[in-house]
Amino acid sequence: MTGEAERRPGIPRRERGAITVADRVVAKIASRVAREALGRFPESAGRVPPGRRTPHVTTSVRRAPERRTAGRDGESAAGRQAALGEARLHITVELGYPSDIGEQCAAVRREVTERLRTWSGLDVSYLVVSVGRLHSAHTRHAGEERVR
Repeated sequence: MTGEAERRPGIPRRERGAITVADRVVAKIASRVAREALGRFPESAGRVPPGRRTPHVTTSVRRAPERRTAGRDGESAAGRQAALGEARLHITVELGYPSDIGEQCAAVRREVTERLRTWSGLDVSYLVVSVGRLHSAHTRHAGEERVR
């Protein structure tokens, strides 16, 4: 890999090619990671109907601006990762109730941020996890009527 860089030292990065990650790919990764994170809370996951377990993710990915670095290999590994861009995400989940809602949302936030950085090289600059619906054992058989 170093040999390739030595043969083309004068070509800017944007002309050599770059890794880009599409919004829908980031959304799929985030959705899968969020589902896995919520699966670690069996008391909550058991109350959510099977068709509602996949979180809804809205995302937008921005490529990072071209960085100017001094020297041939002046870039660190962290600099290369940050150069791929940043992602902004909004994840809506449905949770079982009663359960530790804050802990589940924190687990989703933590794991999505870590894995997106690891798998795609994107920094997550903005991540909101919101609860779209709570499911309890009392409402499962009640249809659409209000539980008092």
